[in-house]
Amino acid sequence: MINSRQLTLQLTVRYFIAALFWIPVVFFSLLLVRNTIPYFSFSQEFSFIQERAVLFARSIYKYSFYTHIFAGMVCISTALIQFSTLIIKKRKRIHIWSGRIYVMVVLLLGAPTGLYMSFFAKGSYWERILFMFMAVYWFYTTMQGFTTILKKNVLAHKIWMIRSYSMAMTAVTFRVYYILFYYFGMDLLHNYEISLWISVLGNMLVAEFLIFRKSRTYLKTFLT
Repeated sequence: MINSRQLTLQLTVRYFIAALFWIPVVFFSLLLVRNTIPYFSFSQEFSFIQERAVLFARSIYKYSFYTHIFAGMVCISTALIQFSTLIIKKRKRIHIWSGRIYVMVVLLLGAPTGLYMSFFAKGSYWERILFMFMAVYWFYTTMQGFTTILKKNVLAHKIWMIRSYSMAMTAVTFRVYYILFYYFGMDLLHNYEISLWISVLGNMLVAEFLIFRKSRTYLKTFLT
């Protein structure tokens, strides 16, 4: 038998670990949103735009870029709401509507523009392939998350949305790794390539670990 003191300690440890995970996630997500907003001044002074001046001369690329970063802001903001247990239990309508916004923005805006822009991505052939994979994987996992909840399969819905969110969060984790490697003196091109690969593969591994834990918890609850 687990006494009340042991139960309290277990809950405290659980909440502490959750805080260690979610506080940086929320902080860096909101920081990314904040840093993205100035792009909508449509100034040409940003280094990213200056480096790709030839591409930005094409209307389709320019509109894809602004659509993509807008979609990224919306997806990261709405996704933070999706994993709040409090909102799911107490404010389910908020969860439902923010989820609908997330899904529609990914499927109609974020993933398609990401796929188009991947053909012109910075880096080698392999980085372009990786960006293509990210766009397709993001679209597929989000679609699976949407179709499974329509079938009332809540566990599968959670699993696929964790995978979808892992792709949305590459925009955040990439910048964290890039800043870290920059301070270690890594040259910019290698920093870009390594940060990108670590971000994508790392996020996928973390997602699968969280899915494993959630599935194991579900099985324990179901079998007891």
